[in-house]
Amino acid sequence: MGKVDESVNQTDEVDAATGSQALTILIHTSKAMRPAPRGGATLSVPVLRGRAEELATYLKTLSVRQLAAVMEISPELADRTHGLFADWGTDPAQQSPAIDSFAGDIYSGLRACDLTAADRAYAEGRLRILSGLYGILRPHDGIQPYRLEMGYRLPDPPYANLYQFWGDSVARRLPSAGVIVDLAAIEYNRLVTRFLPRDRFVSPRFLTMHPKTGEPRFVVVHAKIARGAFARWLLSARVENPADIVEFAEIGYRYEPALSKPRQPAFVCKEFEGKGLSVRLHDLG
Repeated sequence: MGKVDESVNQTDEVDAATGSQALTILIHTSKAMRPAPRGGATLSVPVLRGRAEELATYLKTLSVRQLAAVMEISPELADRTHGLFADWGTDPAQQSPAIDSFAGDIYSGLRACDLTAADRAYAEGRLRILSGLYGILRPHDGIQPYRLEMGYRLPDPPYANLYQFWGDSVARRLPSAGVIVDLAAIEYNRLVTRFLPRDRFVSPRFLTMHPKTGEPRFVVVHAKIARGAFARWLLSARVENPADIVEFAEIGYRYEPALSKPRQPAFVCKEFEGKGLSVRLHDLG
């Protein structure tokens, strides 16, 4: 059962007002989620929860058939998704911290479960999670399981286009100055990149050497895990200076100057050392 700490909700307003120069780390949600644990975690309230409640209230009105069509999923999965929205609410007893709620590959790299208490406290001021339903989340914001990707086209205005629904409200919740390390997928980072100067963003690229050709290539699963590992490293190493970003050397990756561009540092691994969701589940089984 979660406990709400209302005092935590002042931090975003303070950051935005002071124009903090600290690094801000952006990641996004995953479709795969964990059930809310039966624990005593102290939860904060999402800063855009009012808008999330409005959106969730609308989603509750959609039928299983409509959800299947909009999300292009099977009737069985649509039925489960319909149940998630039916059960969705704001009771902390049914919620878990956002940082612990997702199970996709980026979260395989983040490994939130074994971050230290000090790391998690530090993450509160640095890490932000972009979400189709909640807009933007801090690590310990309380959330419930749901399924809603930014790219979905819902049947009715003003919800048909989620980018229009959220407008600039997500971008306004970020600090007004400082570097943003963008580790989010394009469909999510559009929530903020449309409204903020380009020179605020650093967007790392992660490549894997092809075993036969010896050429670096983009491997989707590897890159997702690497983004999570990069976010974890920024937090655990307390990286504050953007110039230090090139020191990243986790799960086999090393900085590659020849492939890098301004504000797009490239990291290449010869042998990928990360573990994806399927591998981790196998290890646990």
